[in-house]
Amino acid sequence: MRNRLWAIIRKEFTQMLRDRRTLLIILTIPVVELFTFAYALNTQVDHLPAVVVDRARSADSRAFLQVIENTGYFDLELYVDSPQEAQRLIDSGRVRAAFIIPPTFSTTLSQGQEATVQLLIDGSDPSVAQAALFGAQAAAQAQAVRIISTAVEKRGLTGGFSFPLSLLPRVLYNPDMESLNFMVPGLVGMILQTQALMLTAMAIVRERELGTLEQLIVTPIKPLELMLGKTLPYAAIALANVVAILFLSIFWFQVEFRGSLLLFLALSFLFLLSSLGIGMLISTVSTTQMQAMQMMVLILLPSIILSGFMFPRENMPQLLYNMGYLIPLTYFIKITRGIILKGIGLEFLWSQTWPLAIFGLAVFTVSARRFHKKLE
Repeated sequence: MRNRLWAIIRKEFTQMLRDRRTLLIILTIPVVELFTFAYALNTQVDHLPAVVVDRARSADSRAFLQVIENTGYFDLELYVDSPQEAQRLIDSGRVRAAFIIPPTFSTTLSQGQEATVQLLIDGSDPSVAQAALFGAQAAAQAQAVRIISTAVEKRGLTGGFSFPLSLLPRVLYNPDMESLNFMVPGLVGMILQTQALMLTAMAIVRERELGTLEQLIVTPIKPLELMLGKTLPYAAIALANVVAILFLSIFWFQVEFRGSLLLFLALSFLFLLSSLGIGMLISTVSTTQMQAMQMMVLILLPSIILSGFMFPRENMPQLLYNMGYLIPLTYFIKITRGIILKGIGLEFLWSQTWPLAIFGLAVFTVSARRFHKKLE
């Protein structure tokens, strides 16, 4: 029995070592998972990009903004002249918060009255919104205590002071900061990508393993035509699922759809073509269905972590942050949350749309060139 068992074990190791591609994928996946999860999973939210509308332009307003930046929760990257400009920057996703300081800020403080600073927060991500609200309130309280302490030192008084500074927060898009409103639009993209990869990753490999690839080889079909012919039916099925998922999101999960349905469907189709193209590329470079499944997992896991599906991308190391731009889901999640939660149009989403288009075109071109109408 021992000899028979050893023979089987030796046989399996021999086959495993001969299939070097599968072995490499098996050994690579745990390493990729370790580094991706270890560096990208950061629940701490800080250094959020913010815009400032400083209408006071005084020493008091500058001191308040300095306290805001010293908290580490915000990076005051832009200064604009009007709340409307600040709102547009939040709509576009360029910043996550806006501080609006009224022109009477210093005058109100000097009169011993309460000065109010308005805070606009992008509530599409509740964890980010809550961190922004907490950081801003902490900064406002710290500055208020500093103002009171200064007044006490100057006047030699110990009482009779009202709280000199208050924050007026306004959470945009998701006022109640419901996590469901954040997760459902992201799940739409995640589900579509998973389905698209699963539908197409096995396409060419299955033809090869069933022995039907030879029948395709003797036909006059060109590689690009074969790629499109195998992809478009799956795209139609997946697009039908988009409608079903959207229907459930609106009527079952009560997620308010604020944007254009036609634009959402058009950009969903564009995303599906990119995802289906990746699946076809996997299918052309894999020799077995096992290899195709393993490569699909290797793509799906980084997509979940690096795309912003669950965790803010701003807190990731710069290398992983930049790697997220190589994932179509990164762009589509911003599109889904932009259309569903914010109700914005192509004017703000163009920066996410053209990379998807280029990515889809590139993947289809590479897939077509990878497929040779002959057995290798």
